Amino acid sequence: MSTLTFQQADDEAGLKDWQYVHNLIVPPAAMSLDEVRERAGRNHLEVVYLGDVLVGCSTVRPPKDGGSTATVIARVLPGHRRRGFGEELYERGLKQARARGADVIETVVLASNEDGLRFAVQRGFVEIERYVLPGETAEWVDLRLA
Repeated sequence: MSTLTFQQADDEAGLKDWQYVHNLIVPPAAMSLDEVRERAGRNHLEVVYLGDVLVGCSTVRPPKDGGSTATVIARVLPGHRRRGFGEELYERGLKQARARGADVIETVVLASNEDGLRFAVQRGFVEIERYVLPGETAEWVDLRLA
């Protein structure tokens, strides 16, 4: 295990760091700080650091309305990939989702994010849908843990 520090993105600095990672990795869905604040009210957002260096962020969308499906998304900045950090983010997100009652785990990845798709497939996710949101051009891939 590395010496990563995980922090819930619930203060201004954490929200800004989460926003930075998200917007860098998912530019078609770039979010304003107000949008990040709103998302933090619905989901569990974390940022992760190696020492004082920002490495990535995660999102856990808990099950809704008595359902059992949660979404877990791990994002690692390009300069920190292939060092096991994504695995730690992902495993932590899985535990958080299951603690919130999830029996089914999904993730969503920008189709152009080959590293993200490969990461998900290597961990047992299978593609369930590809789509483009109305008025947009970016293709998204929904995957479910088999």
